[in-house]
Amino acid sequence: MSKEYKGIVKAWEATVRKSQGFTKKRSHTIFGTMMSATVAHADDEDPSSTTTTTTTTTQQQQQKEVLLPNGDFYTGEWVEGLPHGCGKYLWTDGCMYCGEWQKGKTTGKGRFTWPSGASYEGDFKVGYMDGRGTYTGSSGDTYKGCWVMNLKHGQGIQNYAATGDCYDGEWKKGLQDGHGKYQWKSGTNYVGEWSGGIMNGNGVMNFEDGNRYDGNWEDGFPKGNGTYRWVDGGYYVGVWSKGEAKERSGTYYTAGSQQEEAAESSEWDQQELFLGESLSGCKISVTEVPSIYPSQKACYVPGSDAGSFKQMKAHSYDGNSSADGRLSNYSMSSWEGSDSGVGGVDGEGEESYYGYTNMNENLNKLRLQPAKKQGETISKGHKNYELMLNLQLGIRHSVGRPGPPLTSLDLKSSAFDPREKVWTKFPPEGSKYTVPHQSCEFRWKDYCPLVFRTLRKLFNVDPADYMISICGDDALRELSSPGKSGSFFYLTNDDRYMIKTMKKAEVKVLIRMLPAYYNHVRQFENTLVTKYFGLHCVKLTGPNQKKVRFIIMGNLFNTEYAIHRRFDLKGSSHGRITCKPESEIDASTTLKDLDLNYLFRLQRVWYQEFCRQVDRDCELLEQERVMDYSLLVGIHFRESFHRPDIPTPPRTSGARTPTGLRTPTRNGDNAESDHAGGGGGAPRLSKAEIDKLVLDPSRWASIKLGMNMPARVEKTVRRDGETQLVGEPTGELYQVILTFGIIDILQDYDISKKLEHAYKSMQYDPTSISAVDPKQYSRRFRDFIFKVFVEES
Repeated sequence: MSKEYKGIVKAWEATVRKSQGFTKKRSHTIFGTMMSATVAHADDEDPSSTTTTTTTTTQQQQQKEVLLPNGDFYTGEWVEGLPHGCGKYLWTDGCMYCGEWQKGKTTGKGRFTWPSGASYEGDFKVGYMDGRGTYTGSSGDTYKGCWVMNLKHGQGIQNYAATGDCYDGEWKKGLQDGHGKYQWKSGTNYVGEWSGGIMNGNGVMNFEDGNRYDGNWEDGFPKGNGTYRWVDGGYYVGVWSKGEAKERSGTYYTAGSQQEEAAESSEWDQQELFLGESLSGCKISVTEVPSIYPSQKACYVPGSDAGSFKQMKAHSYDGNSSADGRLSNYSMSSWEGSDSGVGGVDGEGEESYYGYTNMNENLNKLRLQPAKKQGETISKGHKNYELMLNLQLGIRHSVGRPGPPLTSLDLKSSAFDPREKVWTKFPPEGSKYTVPHQSCEFRWKDYCPLVFRTLRKLFNVDPADYMISICGDDALRELSSPGKSGSFFYLTNDDRYMIKTMKKAEVKVLIRMLPAYYNHVRQFENTLVTKYFGLHCVKLTGPNQKKVRFIIMGNLFNTEYAIHRRFDLKGSSHGRITCKPESEIDASTTLKDLDLNYLFRLQRVWYQEFCRQVDRDCELLEQERVMDYSLLVGIHFRESFHRPDIPTPPRTSGARTPTGLRTPTRNGDNAESDHAGGGGGAPRLSKAEIDKLVLDPSRWASIKLGMNMPARVEKTVRRDGETQLVGEPTGELYQVILTFGIIDILQDYDISKKLEHAYKSMQYDPTSISAVDPKQYSRRFRDFIFKVFVEES
């Protein structure tokens, strides 16, 4: 029988080589060299063997060659009546798999080939292409990256053989979705946001002739605020639309000049971009997908009833594939269905796709909803409407004002001089340097303008984007209420920037520490401290003579991942608990140290960098005599799977407040953390993608320390009440995406804080209060952070 089986294998190899056009270099085996170290080939067996089954070192594990009743053939390891271990399977239609098996399903490393010549080599999970792998299509197209349940999902690189194009970026449900770069063969490229396989959101199109469009996109075309730059230096800033002319407006700047010209001038019009060759040649190539998926291929194994055979259930794929096996960019419907070939649950009670981990069961216990967009839009009639207009006029003037080119990041000490200020008067009728406006007369002050201009360059902030975000047609949003400090907070409509009103003392602290801050952020690219982009003051004229000072900074939670839980962590315990009933805690609630019921587990490479950077940042703050700062942490719980027939449970808190520790005080509140904006909708990622992403240096471009970091959190329980700042681990794990940074770094240890420390030390444990000496604060902060952030074992 053994010789007969070997003859069948040889015949199969000959047939498939012919159908796939294999070269002589690969003729030594149909399965290639990939599995040579892991799969025992039939040809490598002892020639004297004449039996179908060879017993291995254990009685339960066997090496078998099985010719199945339907004509399929399997050879490899066999345990308890199922393929288990390394083996190869050949189907009658020409498909074949060579690799690792678990309980009759392809799980682990393997290679699947189709009669058309297409192949997939990489990770499998319960029959699905899942994890990291490379698909080579019959046309020569290749995709190398992450997969979830047969679909491209996560980071990946797609090369299109027919057109010569290439896409490198994020995928979701088989389509480009998230941030990515598309490179056309002609030399044109697009870098930015995608949705459903189409350019959507903010992005930059660099044309082959050197021109560039930088702005918002919708359905593959410029729509909304954007800037078009010519290679000669001229540029156009305005509102874009492919529709009627009344929807378009903007300002044209000639090369080498700051003088405005009419947007509708004969020199240029938006329609030239839409109707010309610039965009007409930028077509997105169609993505090739398999005509049949590995999870649809049935593995016949002996059944338990009288030696009959049963078929392990194969899910039918009811997705929208065309006749040539290509996936429609506009009609993905089967991702969430229970009977889909790219998802679902095994109807025979066998281990489902998610049966190998209890993390999703844990996730179901969390009833999570992302925070809604925060704040009240400042429209005409709002009490701060004129202040917003003044702010926008001042920013436009400051950023758009001509200045010498920044040829070096080295600044003279005079640039940091506290007296380095620029005052500008804004009369309603306008002046030689300012435009007419409808607000009241005011004066505008720029603090250390050259320093903040250089900081914006250092942080890769484009001046045009900066102006559009803050001064565009979309109004700012005022967050619901001022923080404990009395400051007001405003968010730009695109959530990129946060504007905070400041006290005079805070301005003095920032100006004092500005040289050290500048050198620090320049030296350490991965610093976790808040990014500052501008420091300004508006002084109203008239009897009031009111001054409003404000700082423009980056919004920490400006991320594509929805923030489900946020924690403000200082390492102190007095008053560090949320004064809200469980029913009122949602995704917008800022929880505190005594609310924290998780340990954050980072991969080793990220954990080491995290510890180093926290030490560096704390040394800076300690040196500048700053305290009362905190680590703001946003958690996105990955929704690995969703069943439409299971309703979403009602929202509850993800962090139980320890019983018996509630207190009406709000000491130690952090103003910035209460008003950090939330993220948007999040792509769904697999565990395999998370594991590979953090270990693959080529994929680190989309992840930075403190931004979109894949990790795991472990739930903890406090057993000793308030005396136990860090709870005991429970073993309950969740896969998450973390966003975090150090905020509120402008509190000096001044006389008021020293008095607060003296007063509270007489009533409470001095080590439990927030107001302590900067050196002690830094040490306690680090000790606590390094207890709740741990290395993944």
